Amino acid sequence: MAEQIGLVQPQATDLATDELAAVEKLQQGYHNMKAELGKMIVGQEAVIEELLIALFCKGHALLVGVPGLAKTLMISTLSRTLGLSFSRIQFTPDLMPSDITGTEVFEEDKTTGGRSMRFVRGPVFANIILADEINRTPPKTQAALLEAMQEHQVTAGGKQHRLPQPFFVLATQNPIEQEGTYPLPEAQLDRFMFNIYVGYPSEEEEFQIVRMTTQSRKVDLQHVLSGEEVMALQEIVRKVPVADHVIRYALQFSRLTRRTEGGCPDFVNEYVGWGAGPRASQYLILAGKARALLKGRYHVSTEDIRQVVLPVLRHRIVTNFNAEAEGIKSDAIVKKLIEYIPRQQYDELDKTAARVMRDQPAA
Repeated sequence: MAEQIGLVQPQATDLATDELAAVEKLQQGYHNMKAELGKMIVGQEAVIEELLIALFCKGHALLVGVPGLAKTLMISTLSRTLGLSFSRIQFTPDLMPSDITGTEVFEEDKTTGGRSMRFVRGPVFANIILADEINRTPPKTQAALLEAMQEHQVTAGGKQHRLPQPFFVLATQNPIEQEGTYPLPEAQLDRFMFNIYVGYPSEEEEFQIVRMTTQSRKVDLQHVLSGEEVMALQEIVRKVPVADHVIRYALQFSRLTRRTEGGCPDFVNEYVGWGAGPRASQYLILAGKARALLKGRYHVSTEDIRQVVLPVLRHRIVTNFNAEAEGIKSDAIVKKLIEYIPRQQYDELDKTAARVMRDQPAA
C-alpha cells in the first residue's frame, strides 16, 4: 500500500531543541490568544483557529459573513493581542489606489529653495491590515493590494518601498447586497490563503453576546506575542516534516477539481467550471503544518488536511451554470471530495508515520 501511494517515511523532525521550546511557546501562545480574544468575542472558535493558522503560515485571510458578526472587532482585537501596528481601510466606491499605498508629493526646502519628491506612506504600511468590505471598491483599487500581498512591497515613482514585517491582510466581505459591489478578481482571490465563513452564533452564544455588550465593562487585553516572535514561529512552521502520502493526499483535492486533467469525479465534471491551482496544494500543506503544531504534534496527518480543506478551496473552485441553477456552492463540492477520496489507506499510513516520529526523537 505504501508503494502504491509513494510513501517516503518521515525522518526525525528538523526542529532543534531550542526550536522545540519555541513550538511549546507557540502552543501556549495559541491558547493565550484564544483566551484573550474570548474576552471580546463570544464563540466563533473555528473562525479564530483558522485566523491564527493563517497568521502562523504568513497567509492572508478573507472573512465572509453578513454584517454584525464581529468580523471587524475580531481582527482589531487580534492585532491588540499581538502588539502589532494596525490599519483599517474602509473600502468605498470612490477609494483610489494611492489612498491605500501612499503617494509622492513635492517638498520644498525653505532654506535652500530646492524641491524634491517625498513618498508619503499610506495605511498599507502596517503589520495587520483590515480591508473592510473589500468588495465595495472598484477592481483598480482592489488590485492596489496585490503587490503588497504577494511581494510585501509598494512601488511608487519607480521605487520599491518595503512593508513592515510581519505583514498580514485580513479582508472582510459582505455576501449580500450585490448591487453596488464588485466581485474580487480570481487572481486576487487566489492570494488569500483562507476564505473563512463567519456564520450566525448559536442561541446561547447570542444570549451571551447581548448580555455582555449591553452593560458597562472594561476589557484589558494582554500582549501575547511580539512581531519578532511571530516571524520566528512562522519559520518554524515550515520546518515541520510531512510524509509523501500526506502531500499526495493534499494534491488530490486540487487535481480532482480540474476538468482538463481528466479522471475527475462526475460531480466535478457536472458542476465545476474551473478548478484550484497549485497554490491551493501549497496552502493545504502549510495550513496542515500549522494545525499540527497547534494541536501538539510535530508531523502532519491527513486529518489536518481535511480540517483545512474548506477554507483553502472554497474560493478557488469556480462553479458553472449547472451548479448555480441547482443552488450548489463550492463548499458542497469540497465536502463531496472529502467523501470521494478514500481514507482507510491514508489513515493506516498516518499511523505508520506517527510511529516513526515517536521512535525517532528530535536531535
